Amino acid sequence: MVTLVEVARHAGVSASTVSYVLSGKRPISDLTRQRVRASIEQLGYQPHAGARALASSRSRIIALMVPLRTDMYVPVMLEIAVAVATTARAHGYDVLLLTGEEGPSALRRVTGSGLAEAVILMDVQLDDERLPVLRAAGPPAVLVGLPADPAGLSCVDLDFTAAGALCVEHLAGLGHREIAVIGESPGVYARHTGFAERTLRGLRDRAAEHGVGLLHRPCEGSHDAVAGVLARIFDERPGVSAFVVQNETAVEPLLALLRRTGRAVPEDVSVVAVCPEAVAAQASVPLTSVAIPAHELGRRAVERLIAGLAGRPGDEGTGGEGTGGEAEAGGEGAGGVELLTPVLTARDSSGPPAARGTTG
Repeated sequence: MVTLVEVARHAGVSASTVSYVLSGKRPISDLTRQRVRASIEQLGYQPHAGARALASSRSRIIALMVPLRTDMYVPVMLEIAVAVATTARAHGYDVLLLTGEEGPSALRRVTGSGLAEAVILMDVQLDDERLPVLRAAGPPAVLVGLPADPAGLSCVDLDFTAAGALCVEHLAGLGHREIAVIGESPGVYARHTGFAERTLRGLRDRAAEHGVGLLHRPCEGSHDAVAGVLARIFDERPGVSAFVVQNETAVEPLLALLRRTGRAVPEDVSVVAVCPEAVAAQASVPLTSVAIPAHELGRRAVERLIAGLAGRPGDEGTGGEGTGGEAEAGGEGAGGVELLTPVLTARDSSGPPAARGTTG
């Protein structure tokens, strides 16, 4: 392996000059810096991560806490995680993935040991037990999600409250007066997971504004579970003419069961989903939907974190490994709450309600 001394010899400078170029701890002329960078690239030099961490008190590792629960739609979580990893790498950081259920103890372990210098939290609950650790220990952190009290925290998420309201607005505008919501699994609501609770709030508030009846039922995603929930909905509210679905695994069972009971989509019943674009576009009936911008959430979380880390003692930019430069943070700096505006895309699954008495 190429050593720092060999880089210095190749560039015609001292070893300490190479070290200063890498660390940014002392000013170096542009001409010398360019010569050193050229030698690093030509020789393929890779600074030793452990040595750099000791010298700068920076590990250049971001811990990503993403509990992979069986009642959550894992592909969305993984898409966010991939976006976090690729964006972090572009800025010279690596990602440590924490998928267990340790919660606060895992957070204390990785930050207290110096293994990770910053944290991104996913699967955020309204009263998340990890937040007191963040507020007490103070490791730089960004939440992909929004707790009940975000004071002092940096958060990025889709505006799920607005997403729920947008679904009702669309259906009410088409003339629907009775809407049923097929929600996430019961465990998601039992944990008071932020995105699900906020979507439901938006649905209920906008339905009340329009005088629209709204029935919400949590649902496991299996065919049998959806069949049971659907039967109960039509038993309780026979006038339901539209569904809002926030449960990706329930989408195809719902469409199949509606067909089986003689209800055509959208002629007899409309369906709108809050889900990834791919799920909506590739459904057996292309769904009108509010997209979950998973990749954008992961990217913005990292950029907000990098903006917060910039200028800390030992900061050295990308150390010659990334694209360089301070990242944008959604126009709000490193702190505060950034909620992405939801967009509803109309497809084949929504239309005016059928005339009374035409459904089976």
